[in-house]
Amino acid sequence: MGFNIVLIEPEIPMNTGNIGRLSLASGSKLHLVKPFGFEIDDSRVKRAGLDYWKHLSPTIYDDIDSFFSLNKEKEMAYLSSHGDKNFWDINFSEDMFLIFGKESVGLPQSIIDDEKSKVYKIPLFSEKIRSLNLANAVGIVVYEGIRNLSNHRL
Repeated sequence: MGFNIVLIEPEIPMNTGNIGRLSLASGSKLHLVKPFGFEIDDSRVKRAGLDYWKHLSPTIYDDIDSFFSLNKEKEMAYLSSHGDKNFWDINFSEDMFLIFGKESVGLPQSIIDDEKSKVYKIPLFSEKIRSLNLANAVGIVVYEGIRNLSNHRL
């Protein structure tokens, strides 16, 4: 069981390292779409991923168009604070692609507009914050997906 965790233009190396560790823990595959806000061999990425980073083989794409061209037939869910539906409403499936945007601005507006029926949010219950940390958001969604798929197997 696992998912494809996709980070579009990640900016913060520690988030990417933590998400890499989460990918291994959840049996998921990590996909990284350039440009990055850091060098992939940055020590902060590896430090956040601890000694697990060496076990990762992330798929790296030169740009967003390359990612979508190679994966256009895949089942995808997009996560954004601008979604109208909550993440627990995702119809999770094994190997689904869970797409997350960059830390500073999230997903490109064109994706939010073009894929509106597949854009989900993690609800926030305070008006004092705009969003969750990317690594936290990925963890919430991935483990909800695992719980959901596990319940359907019983």
